[in-house]
Amino acid sequence: MNAPLPLSAAALARRGFLSRASGGLGGLALGSLLAPAAAAPAAGPPATGAPATGWTGVVQPFHVPPKAKRVIWLYMAGGMTHLDTFDHKPKLAAMTGQPMPESFTKGQQIAQLQGQALTCLGPQHPFTRAGRSGQEISTVFPEIAARIADRIAIVRSLHTEAINHDPAHTFMNTGSMISGRPSAGSWLWYGLGSDAADLPGFVVMVSTGRFGQSQPIASRQWHSGLLPSRFQGVEFRSKGDPVLYVGRPAGVTPARQRDVVDAVSRLDRLRGEVIDDPEIAARLAQYELAFRMQSSVPELVDLSDEPASTFDLYGTKGGDGSFAANCLLARRLAERGVRFIQLYHRDWDHHGAVKDHVKGTAAEVDRGAAALVEDLARRGMLDETLVVFGTEFGRTPMAQGNGRDHHMKAFSVWLAGGGIKGGVTHGATDDLGYGVVENPVTVHDLHATLLHLLGIDHTRLTIRAQGRDFRLTDVHGHVVHDLIS
Repeated sequence: MNAPLPLSAAALARRGFLSRASGGLGGLALGSLLAPAAAAPAAGPPATGAPATGWTGVVQPFHVPPKAKRVIWLYMAGGMTHLDTFDHKPKLAAMTGQPMPESFTKGQQIAQLQGQALTCLGPQHPFTRAGRSGQEISTVFPEIAARIADRIAIVRSLHTEAINHDPAHTFMNTGSMISGRPSAGSWLWYGLGSDAADLPGFVVMVSTGRFGQSQPIASRQWHSGLLPSRFQGVEFRSKGDPVLYVGRPAGVTPARQRDVVDAVSRLDRLRGEVIDDPEIAARLAQYELAFRMQSSVPELVDLSDEPASTFDLYGTKGGDGSFAANCLLARRLAERGVRFIQLYHRDWDHHGAVKDHVKGTAAEVDRGAAALVEDLARRGMLDETLVVFGTEFGRTPMAQGNGRDHHMKAFSVWLAGGGIKGGVTHGATDDLGYGVVENPVTVHDLHATLLHLLGIDHTRLTIRAQGRDFRLTDVHGHVVHDLIS
């Protein structure tokens, strides 16, 4: 009774028929994954702005005319203090050492300071007016102020829903504090595809400083979640080979390895004819990408073609694990068509010694961030690259010893390129920098704006799972049109 049917009988059975039919559809999908150029539309783009040849995403044509092609997200992990960087508060400075007015904090969620006496702590560094636009920027960022102030839009009115690091990272990356949702980079790769045939569409790099508590960054922050696994971000190491085992073993030629990849692919295709599992197609695509990366990754990190002026601009020769070196590599990844590049710098958790440590951490990222924007601009790439410089939450205007606690009610980010107005400031916090009082921006709003700049209506990029439609912005989000040029 339980003996397997012969192949001919199984082929006639309902389950066998459905499995083999779905395998055929899977084969068509697999063909588009492994040969995107062949699957791309032959005709030119329509007036609304269609993707270029090689585009493999699900959004076709674009929902709105795109202003950017890619994103480079400079992620200041640990909770960058807005009060000592981009949100000047003279009144808070005047109240340093005085009790924090209860009208600000009563009934509010506070992290480690809950139930303690709250004392005001003013900005620890002076602010200056920078550029022709007169942007107010702390002196801890001299390079950003001097070189790109007129190119960036500072948002001072961002707020979030999470008060501890991991859920705040998860919310900033996925639009939900619930683990398992797709990250923003995965959504973009899924929605728009990638122009990089031999590199992942979503690349992550992590650098670690020496002035703050370096909170861990879980790899699920760049996970594909509900999307197919092929859209998961790939972490490149900051030192040595960016990808482990990218080199071929001794004695193995490309042709021999090609034979192995082809043989495994044939076996997986046979299995796919029996089992309707979309992960088989994803696995095959990853095999092919890994094979191509054995040539593309060494070329990517070979900086011999970079002029001395580039190294002078970034202040690094590359490959040293620094944030600046990762910024240089991010520009090279952008040149090669990678859709979403995310650089974490783990050094912003300043519960103590905030004055000295903010200055030290800022110095670790200031030159690299300014150089990246300037480099993209001089290469004609900034207009099509959206650069985000942000964090998961802010820090309190109340002292935690000589540091600051986590703060979710207000924090600052800046954006540049990719359709962003330069030299503007959006939103405002109250006189003490505790809460937003003008043009509030949620994390969902930030995500909606990011997608809009890349040609996507955030309400229409969805995936059906678990009986409902999921999207990056869940059921929230509004595009911040005041930031868009």
